[in-house]
Amino acid sequence: MPQTRHPKLKPTLLRRPVLALWLALMATPVWSASTTATMTTPTAEFVYKYLLGEVAAQRGEFVLASQLFLDLAKQTRDPLLAERATQAATIARAPQLALPSAELWSELVPDSLPAAQAASQLLIANGELKKAEPKIQKVLTDERIRPGAFMELNSLMMRVTDKNSVLETIQRLAKPYPKLPEAHFAISQAAYFARNEALMEKELKEASKLRPGWEAPAQIRGQMLSEKDPQKGIAYYREFLESHPDADQIRLALARTLLIQKNAADAKVEFTKLVERHQNNPEMNVIVGLLALDAKEYEFADRYLQHALDVGFKEPNRVYFNLGRSAAEQHDDARALQWFDKIGDGEQFLAGRFAAAAIISRRDGVDAAITMLDNVNGLSAEQQTLLVQNQALMLNQAKRTDEAYTLLEKAVQKYPESPELLYDYALNAERVGNFKVMEDTLNKVIKLKPDFAAAYNALGYSYADRNINLVEAKNLIETATKLSPEDHYIMDSLGWVYYRLGDIGHATEQLRRAYAIQQDPEIAAHLAEVLWKQGQREEAKDILDRALSANPDNEVLASTAQKLKSNL
Repeated sequence: MPQTRHPKLKPTLLRRPVLALWLALMATPVWSASTTATMTTPTAEFVYKYLLGEVAAQRGEFVLASQLFLDLAKQTRDPLLAERATQAATIARAPQLALPSAELWSELVPDSLPAAQAASQLLIANGELKKAEPKIQKVLTDERIRPGAFMELNSLMMRVTDKNSVLETIQRLAKPYPKLPEAHFAISQAAYFARNEALMEKELKEASKLRPGWEAPAQIRGQMLSEKDPQKGIAYYREFLESHPDADQIRLALARTLLIQKNAADAKVEFTKLVERHQNNPEMNVIVGLLALDAKEYEFADRYLQHALDVGFKEPNRVYFNLGRSAAEQHDDARALQWFDKIGDGEQFLAGRFAAAAIISRRDGVDAAITMLDNVNGLSAEQQTLLVQNQALMLNQAKRTDEAYTLLEKAVQKYPESPELLYDYALNAERVGNFKVMEDTLNKVIKLKPDFAAAYNALGYSYADRNINLVEAKNLIETATKLSPEDHYIMDSLGWVYYRLGDIGHATEQLRRAYAIQQDPEIAAHLAEVLWKQGQREEAKDILDRALSANPDNEVLASTAQKLKSNL
């Protein structure tokens, strides 16, 4: 099975949990001895469970801690215990515990703003907008955080698939605040996602009227215009900048659009204006350098990235990494390795080692790259698992699948509670034909990390691909869909299991959606096979031919083409 089949976090990236800005409470939980539940006559059972929860929290076993604190909160109706349960479950990323804990916390202290914040976010994440709405209304009663809360609403609701329901909810929430520009902006964002262009335009105009020169609504309007006609978007940005020449975000948006249109010369003009206004601002130099790098304007990118270092950018490792990336893309391996070697301890360190390993693997062979990574010292357990994943990836790319499997098998014995490492191990078990290990391991991953959409998808797809356990496969993939509704790989899996179940209509619908997002060779193979089954053979052949032209060595495509030819 191709390495890219299942959606996953790339091993070259360091993973960090990202929490909503308006839930800062969750970012800094306090596990101190002074934070204790208030009971007048604690029973022996209470004391035992409470101390067990404290010990579990101190050891980082937050799922267990949350379970214990939630049980105690239900028994005692103590809001502090419900709060502790919510915090622990949030850290553990265990929504099956976080949501009931937060709801109980909010129920016990209905006037608590932090409780309402926590409950509303978790209800939204679970798709329960109606239940979340009164909680959000409470959050919005605080005028100090109201503007920021409106600006965050659409981000919080991004995973809700029914965009019209999101729009209606935000309209109701905004109704009491007709003079607040952020409220109108929130409606305009929701209208944009719901494809209600007329309402979006109306609300953007109102937001701009209430706050003249505000860049946020101008960005949305320019983005919408650019999607329809990039030249109209460019003209709108230029018109706005005539009246507001200091609008840096709009100038950046203009430069990005120009780059997308392959107009590097005009983009450079806008970049130059930005850095001239902020010549000694290291952050602006980095932004301009990274945009130029993405556009493969290497000389321009290198100039501004290096200038960011000269004027004291506070995260030099980030700049070193991107200067190394620039050199690597220009096939200057020696200079790339020099930049990667400059990266010291910190967030970019391991990413730099992986980038250097990729160069060494290409230049000197996989074994040399693996040896280099073996000599990286001082890593945390999480970093060590990432390193092993990267080594296994290189072995798989070199078609040394058995060695990759053996490497991961040893690693999971050392780190048996790492969901990401276990996930990679499961996929490699499948590659070597050990389906029992794959199934058992993915079930363990799901138990360890119940919101790991890729694990549900991988197990469901494997069943569908082998044409077994199809009802269970469909349930697994539908769970993955709820967790990650916009993932094209999961759409493909759902289409494939529909096909296996004989539901050709839904299969075609899902596969077309997936293929429209990403013309992945395996999605192309699935869509072609389903279309062939429907009798749409010319379209199926066209999709296959184009996919094979772009991916001539893809085994799934070749196998599908051979299968369809044999059915002529």
